[in-house]
Amino acid sequence: MEVIRVVTFNLLSPEHADWPSRRTVIEAELRRLRPDLLALQECVRDAGRDQVVDLVGEDYEIVWHSARSDDGVGAALASRWPIGAVREVDLHVTPRVSLPWAAAVLAEVTLPDPFGATLVVHHKPTYEIGFGLERELQAVATARAIEAYLSGREWHVIALGDFDDTPDSAAMRFWTGRQSLDGISVAYRDAWEAVHPDLPGHTFAADNPLTRAGEMALELGRRIDYVLVRCAVHGPSLDILDCRLLLDAAVNGVWASDHYAVLAELAVPTHRPGAWIPSGFAGG
Repeated sequence: MEVIRVVTFNLLSPEHADWPSRRTVIEAELRRLRPDLLALQECVRDAGRDQVVDLVGEDYEIVWHSARSDDGVGAALASRWPIGAVREVDLHVTPRVSLPWAAAVLAEVTLPDPFGATLVVHHKPTYEIGFGLERELQAVATARAIEAYLSGREWHVIALGDFDDTPDSAAMRFWTGRQSLDGISVAYRDAWEAVHPDLPGHTFAADNPLTRAGEMALELGRRIDYVLVRCAVHGPSLDILDCRLLLDAAVNGVWASDHYAVLAELAVPTHRPGAWIPSGFAGG
């Protein structure tokens, strides 16, 4: 396998809007794409249903965040490839964090060659406006857990999800290596920024009718959903070939969610960062 497809998507809880119509649109797109890795937020699992299986079918391995809201809403990571060990990081970093499923799931996924062992991280911080402190603490907690989990192993790391913060926020500046927090620093390549450095790429958009109909009716538009690739000292371990929005327009009059999905296509580079091309290369 030369390319993997990675998708993150906040479904919008099925109690909102017209879920039967939205489900038809979402299911058709996800089954058409068959992403290798899929992070879903605001999906439901309870005694009567597993919404992820309903949408993508039985041939995915699925890891749910362990906690869910009273109505069964939570977050899940689905993989077409085998999932091994899993660790969850509790992100209730202050008493203000009320989201039951605020957590990061770290899952070992065995991707086909040439990718190999990969750590996939589904990060879900708190969402409230003005809770930047909590999202900073949550970013640090997840990043520390990743580094401790790797313990020097040179694995690929893909972090994705609804991060609920904009690229210029302290939390996202921390993720992308632009600033340190709490005495540590990391660097991840932002897939959207790598492909579209001059485009806003709003995933929670003001012109989406479901955004205007929701609890944040005065929303101006933000990019808050991400696919990130961890960098070593010479850059990201995976090449970002493409990144685009999905489900970002109505289908037969139906809007899928108040978020747009993000798709990234990733590959193992032929020239890996950290090594020179052998002498004699006559590049011009």
